[in-house]
Amino acid sequence: MSRFSGNVRARGGVSMGTLALALLLPALVPGTAYAQAGEGQTVALQPPAGSPATASDETSQDIVVTGFRQSLQAALNVKKNSVAAVDSIVAEDIAKFPDQNLAESLQRIPGISIQRDGGEGRAITVRGLGAQFTRVRVNGLETVATSTDGASANRDRAFDFNVFASELFSSLVVHKTAEASLDEGSLGAVVDLNTGNPLGGKKAGFTGALSVQGSYNDLAKTLGPRVAGLLSWRNDAGTFGASVSAAYSKLDTLELGNNTTRWAQARFDSVNGTPCFYSSNTSATPVANAGGLYRSSAACDQAALAFHPRIPRYGVITRNRERLGITGSVQFAPTESTKVSIDGLYSRFKETRDEQWAEVLLRSNERSIDVANATYDKNNNLVSATLNDAWVRTEHYQRKSSTEFYQLGGTWDQDVTDKLRFTLLGGFSKSNASIPQETTIVFDDRDAQGYKYDYTNSRSPVLSFGTSVTDPANFQLAEIRDRPSSTINKFRTAQLRAEWDVAEGFQIKAGGVYRRFSFDTAGFTRDTVVCPAAGKDAVLGTITCSPTSAFGANAVYGFPVTAALSQTVNLGSAGQPAGTTSSYVVANLPAAAAYTNLYGRTPAIDASNTRGVVEKVTGAYLEFDATGEVAGLRYALNVGTRYVRTDQSSYGINSGVNVTVKRDYDDWLPSLNFALYPTDKVIVRAAVAKVITRPTLGNLTPGGTIDGFNYRITFGNPNLDPFRATAYDLALEWYFAPQSIASVAVFKKDIQSFPVSQPSSGSYASTGLPLSLIPPGSPAAGAPEGQLWTITGNVNGAGASLKGIELSVQAPFKFLPGFLSNFGGIANATFVDSTANYTVSGPVVNACVPGATPAAACSFGPLVTSTRNGTLFGLSKKAFNGTLYYEDSKFSARGSISYRGPYVDANSATGNIFEGYNATTNIDASVRYRFTKWLELSVEGTNLTDTYRDRYTDLDANRNYENNHFGRTIIFGARMKL
Repeated sequence: MSRFSGNVRARGGVSMGTLALALLLPALVPGTAYAQAGEGQTVALQPPAGSPATASDETSQDIVVTGFRQSLQAALNVKKNSVAAVDSIVAEDIAKFPDQNLAESLQRIPGISIQRDGGEGRAITVRGLGAQFTRVRVNGLETVATSTDGASANRDRAFDFNVFASELFSSLVVHKTAEASLDEGSLGAVVDLNTGNPLGGKKAGFTGALSVQGSYNDLAKTLGPRVAGLLSWRNDAGTFGASVSAAYSKLDTLELGNNTTRWAQARFDSVNGTPCFYSSNTSATPVANAGGLYRSSAACDQAALAFHPRIPRYGVITRNRERLGITGSVQFAPTESTKVSIDGLYSRFKETRDEQWAEVLLRSNERSIDVANATYDKNNNLVSATLNDAWVRTEHYQRKSSTEFYQLGGTWDQDVTDKLRFTLLGGFSKSNASIPQETTIVFDDRDAQGYKYDYTNSRSPVLSFGTSVTDPANFQLAEIRDRPSSTINKFRTAQLRAEWDVAEGFQIKAGGVYRRFSFDTAGFTRDTVVCPAAGKDAVLGTITCSPTSAFGANAVYGFPVTAALSQTVNLGSAGQPAGTTSSYVVANLPAAAAYTNLYGRTPAIDASNTRGVVEKVTGAYLEFDATGEVAGLRYALNVGTRYVRTDQSSYGINSGVNVTVKRDYDDWLPSLNFALYPTDKVIVRAAVAKVITRPTLGNLTPGGTIDGFNYRITFGNPNLDPFRATAYDLALEWYFAPQSIASVAVFKKDIQSFPVSQPSSGSYASTGLPLSLIPPGSPAAGAPEGQLWTITGNVNGAGASLKGIELSVQAPFKFLPGFLSNFGGIANATFVDSTANYTVSGPVVNACVPGATPAAACSFGPLVTSTRNGTLFGLSKKAFNGTLYYEDSKFSARGSISYRGPYVDANSATGNIFEGYNATTNIDASVRYRFTKWLELSVEGTNLTDTYRDRYTDLDANRNYENNHFGRTIIFGARMKL
């Protein structure tokens, strides 16, 4: 029988028109014993030859998808019929969840957690391994899609799922164990995203679907359109078909809350009336605001060694998002032995992010600030204080970004004989994440009196300004910045795969692959500090302000702010308590940019953000698939090895010179997947494999990045080894009824090589880097030796380990009487633990380290370097997902809850040990009513509890980094089958 027969088909009403790709369900299949796993092909959903059929298989090769329950059964069949560990979601399933994008769809799968950006899912982790460890393929072609988060772009291997609308895809398949025939590069999982398949539909002629919805965000109080449609045609003979689908959405959202940009230690001008700096070691005359020698005292030392918020602030963040996606597919199958497919995908994701903050700039300005009414907590935090001579600042930031993704691929499937077949697959993709504008304009009042902050309730602090922050006359226009950039990722892929049915129950697979991946990012700056009395045209030059003029008591450090240059911001419901200042002025960006001629300046190259990597991968694999019996029990297995050679070329700007470093390495990656069938309803799975993930792109480039705000330098290392690991997996699955499963899986990964950062402290001069590389406008630009720098290099580490367990159960409640039998439930839980050693820079422990001579000034610091054992970054030890659903012939309803435990996200800075996110719980729901076979109305809601995103710095003290919320999103509309 040809592998092109027995296609998955859809029939009956369609629940979500755009997602009504269920009308033409494509290949759901990854990893059957006799079909290429997850390579974008349409294959029969049938168990490996020799494995037992069950009542739920219904012996037929066709699955008729008529509703959510049947989509659950189709997904279970994908899982059941695979030898490897596989989970999936099919179109009806995606359609029935209120998901804004693919990440939110994927979080329903056991072992997968997501990270949200702006209230919607962006990146995924699989079994505790972060986004960089997951490879993503679209219609069988590996690719990378990047967007932006906060004030920066994803310039890494991680895949940004928010680039794509979920309506464009008909199945998502997650491979949790490796196979020789499966693309390498993942310690976590390989995710297959499959679009339409016009020859998979049952009916000849035209078929179509349309969805029209509105999205309402209750925090922003905005309404946006969400429209999608599908049109497909197939000839009567079933030999030629074509389809096109499109999805468009636009929505404005708000993010409100507070931020500290971490906490830090520093020495102040005075503390509770005690001066901290004097003209000499023996003088009784204090020196205020600048200069002098620090004199140790109980009050000054306590404040210096305690942690204070670097930039305490509340703000309003507005996001205007627009997403457009188009897919097209043409398929030609002149005979049962030949099939040719051409698939294209275009996606455009545009966002304007606007941030308006009112803050005090303690960072690097503590020397001029007098602290009064200081109080401390048990975690050595200066949790409340009154600040005089403080740098009050309002900041208006705007970033315009656009990500365009293109992919075009072709597949030729050919049966040479009944026993020999091959697939030729090739294509290219390009992701262009462009930021043409990233502008910040700052208003300063650098000698403000009576500012008060209180972090006793750390997530909802009181921030009260002693000076009027609604009067433009109190401010100077002090800094302007613009940092345009572009990141381009390109993939070119060619693969040849062959299968030979040697004998009944024994098959050989072999193939070769060529991939070329290029990553290029270029950054530019127009940063300028406005100088004293220099005149308007000075911003067009390269003049910088001296510390004396910038800090002097009578200095005019910028342009006087007028009403024409400003606008008033009202904070709204940001979680602020009574007493918090909630109105303030910020720059009117168009007016201020025009006044300073910001965009007329020629941008300078940002050397630390101009770099690239080219990777060429050539490889081959050999795999043996077998089915049979052992000790009277049926089994299926695949065993083989994959060889890959990686040729890497990295470039970056090092001391003003463009440097290129080349290297190559190869890997042998054996793997084994084994499935045993003790009964018709029970499967035992086991797997072991060698796996790799190539290093983070930013760490592979020569040169370094310089952070002049945090006095931190990070050097790349083109000679980093990949993450290499041995992965083990053991699972028990019980298919106890139709649409039902209870399963448990244990897994372990021994990571042999694990690149780590290695920090040290030193002067800027010790690095040998030119001063021109320090970003203009940062504190270090005017005072490069103002404090010791944290200098971090990336080296090959000793490794890490990870282990965990997944529990999952789903079933319709058919055992209940009457209408209650229409209910059903899905629940899963994942528990993961890991250990890894990191080099960290901890707090300063001495506020006054004596100088070389008695008359010399004592120094502050350095940070204390140590080794800290922790979990892998991005790993939540606990994650839970649950869904309760109801469905009859007309009405359906669903509620879902997702919990993700706290996790460490990265090494921190300014003496904090790690930073990350606290636990989150998200609740979503949907209600649908089908009036006819061709019309359905729905109401859906996401983030119904308006969960805050709680980010922390320092694992032990859990200091507030940010605490923001995004509101609820309600989606309502109609779906029509045409």
